[in-house]
Formats: sequence, C-alpha cells, structure tokens
Amino acid sequence: MYTQLLQEATAANAALVAVSKRKPNEAIMELYDQGHRDFGENYVQELVDKYEALPKDIRWHFIGTLQRNKVKYIAPFVHLIHGVDSLKLMAEIDKRGQQNGRIIDVLLQVDVTQEDTKHGFTPAQLIETMEQSDIHRLAWARPSGIMGMASHTSDVELLGLEFQQLKDLFETVKKDYYDRRPDWNHLSMGMSGDYQLALKHGSSMLRVGSLLFGKRD
Repeated sequence: MYTQLLQEATAANAALVAVSKRKPNEAIMELYDQGHRDFGENYVQELVDKYEALPKDIRWHFIGTLQRNKVKYIAPFVHLIHGVDSLKLMAEIDKRGQQNGRIIDVLLQVDVTQEDTKHGFTPAQLIETMEQSDIHRLAWARPSGIMGMASHTSDVELLGLEFQQLKDLFETVKKDYYDRRPDWNHLSMGMSGDYQLALKHGSSMLRVGSLLFGKRD
C-alpha cells in the first residue's frame, strides 16, 4: 500500500506524511528503510521519545492539538507544526523559535465542518487574522499554508465541497498576503479515508496513518 500511496501523491505533486502515532519504532523503521522520511505524531512526549530514538534525518510533523506550554519540547527539531489555531500559539512558537535560532514552519488550522469534535479558524476568522499586523510581525514562526480536516462522512459531495473551500481559502490567502512568498505552499488535507478526493481538490500534503500502519488499538 505504501508504494501505491506514494505514487499517487507524487503524481499529484503532494507530500505524504505517515501518521505514526501509537505505533512502535520498528514500524516506523520499516517505512524509513524504504526511503520514507516524513512522519507525523499527535502527542508531544511520544514525538520527543521517537525523535531521540530514531534517525535524525526524519522530518517530524506535529499534527495534534498543541498546548503552548509544550512548544518548548519540540521547538528544537520539529519540521512542521500542523495545527496552529490561534495567534497566542503562534507567538509562543515564535518565541521558542528565536530561543533555538531556527524558523519554525507552521500550518494554520481551518475548520470548515459543522462537527463539534473539530476546531480551528473558520475561513472568516482566518481572513480576519491575516488582516492583523501581529501575525506578520513574527520572525520565527512562519505561516506556510493551511491544514484542514473534512467531515467524518461518506458523503462524497460534502467532502468535495469542503476540500474545495479549503483550496479556495488557501489560494485567497496566498494571493492577498503571500503572493511573493514561496514558503506559502502547503495545503495539508486528506487522510486514509478521503485522500484521493483531497488530491483531486488540490491537496499538497496527505496525512495517512491506518492505510500504512493498520488500525490502532
């Protein structure tokens, strides 16, 4: 399945993040030995433990809910933080980036669903945030795109509408605020159950777990 997923992602010019949360290091190394380097984790302590134990050329993505008081633990090495949903969190990442002397790329989390279990900026809130000068003053936390999750549903039409809404928002922000910034280039959407539809609507980064590692306990 890994080869097929990688081929589909590559054909669409999209990156593939293998979501390895709660999976043993041995499972990660199986993909690593096939040349894979992008892995995603949801929990700070688990990410830190795996970073310390596994090869240092792995690009670690933090894709879970990140508390401000835990940013300091991953700031020295994290490749990309996917779930930034507030200016306060951005400011903390900026602070820790400066302390570590490295720019930390982040994705702004957008919620286009009607589900209470999901969170993030609404499209209107994201545009409002972009209009504030505070986010553009940050030197060490660099907005590099959008992360979004579609509804948990088998309704393909609804999923397509949500993915298209995220794609349109990504392009609007790029045009109005980051047109000359090559680092605004990630649209992270699509998981195991809907990745093909996400690719069809312009995803540049997939977050896939169960198709690669099997179901979690």
